[in-house]
Amino acid sequence: MYDAPASDLSHSLWRTCVDHLAQELPEQQFNTWIRPLVAEVAQDLSKVTIQVGNRFKLDWIRAQYAARIAALLEKVSGQNIALELALAPRESPIKQVSVARIFETSEISESAGTSAIEEFAGAPFKNRLNTALTFNTLIEGTANRMGRAAAMHVASSLGQLYNPLFIYGGVGLGKTHLMHAVGNKLLADNLQAKVLYIHAEQFVSDVVKAYQRKTFEEFKDRYHSLDLLLIDDVQFFANKDRTQEEFFNAFEALLTKKSHIVMTSDTYPKGLTDIHERLVSRFDSGLTVAIEPPELEMRVAILIRKAEVEGTVMPEEVAFFVAKNVRSNVRELEGALRKILAYSRFNQKDISIQLAREALRDLLSIQNRQISVENIQKTVADYYKIKVADMYSKKRPASIARPRQIAMYLAKELTQKSLPEIGELFGGRDHTTVLHAVRKMSAERQQLTELNQQLHVLEQTLKG
Repeated sequence: MYDAPASDLSHSLWRTCVDHLAQELPEQQFNTWIRPLVAEVAQDLSKVTIQVGNRFKLDWIRAQYAARIAALLEKVSGQNIALELALAPRESPIKQVSVARIFETSEISESAGTSAIEEFAGAPFKNRLNTALTFNTLIEGTANRMGRAAAMHVASSLGQLYNPLFIYGGVGLGKTHLMHAVGNKLLADNLQAKVLYIHAEQFVSDVVKAYQRKTFEEFKDRYHSLDLLLIDDVQFFANKDRTQEEFFNAFEALLTKKSHIVMTSDTYPKGLTDIHERLVSRFDSGLTVAIEPPELEMRVAILIRKAEVEGTVMPEEVAFFVAKNVRSNVRELEGALRKILAYSRFNQKDISIQLAREALRDLLSIQNRQISVENIQKTVADYYKIKVADMYSKKRPASIARPRQIAMYLAKELTQKSLPEIGELFGGRDHTTVLHAVRKMSAERQQLTELNQQLHVLEQTLKG
């Protein structure tokens, strides 16, 4: 290990460990249990003390995650490191490395864990906005241009058009960044505006606590008095009838007083399952916009900008190399960048394509795994609930023909097979049939948001 300042090494050690955990764990698990952790790293890297908010969380972290964290710390540092879990003091003068700080420019919110009602009760109002997530720090491209324009309009003319604004798309595409940008822009123009950013699961928690503590009037007063409500991942309201009822009431109250509501979801309103029809109808009554996976040039721009934020210059050719190999979303790009920066710091090497190749070797090996046509056929058949045998059959009803065309399109996009080879694997069809399917799906993907979303999900599934 090279002779770097101790503070840099300790920060890099914990940050790299967190990067691994963010990629290994489901997003909600990571958000709930890992992200709120604060780590104190000894200067000689011999010991890491993780501070946890309460006894229940401490016991859970110890049982579920401590062994993996210890193994990662040892792997990253190359030496034995003692791991200690401790209850966080109310106030601590020790300089610590927080996961929330590490992720302060990511799509994840800073507000995990604390009830919005508890913040409201007898305390200054907290908007829970991440001030780093603004329109200025958002890279614009064709993937998010419409969403950005709509969000800018909302921030500039609250309660008028596009109310509610419903933003949907896959994980890590910048939906939350847009919401925070709306809130930050509004507050920059009007410091008195009452803005709240919250995750849907926190709203569920607040409803439960309001019932338990009989503080429902306070709950209603606070939520119904907002000028702007920003609520993330509304798909988490599924099957929670009482929560949906309370959100419907808040929704109606806010619209009546010309307040604005901005929501995000992983799918378009009518694609939500187990959500009351009247709520879906309200979601669909304003403007619905999709955020797409970023195109190559946008991915390159994101990498270069985020490297600048980290105080590092990323050569353009390296940015192109990474962007060509990490295609799915912004969060994966950020993860790749953090790996490269950590690898560069620990090995005291300049950033180059070779260094990036070494730092991302695990990721690249996954990307380079061959995706078979057979696996595509099975995945598409499962997704559209048809038989795999229908992929090879001569049946032509739309419920079968369309998934078959989608599978042909994905086979051309994700494998090295030629059109005749693909046709042969689809029941001996002519290459012109495959070409027709590829052209048709490619054109419709540009026009039909729902199809594009389905294709994105299938691509993510196939790439693992």
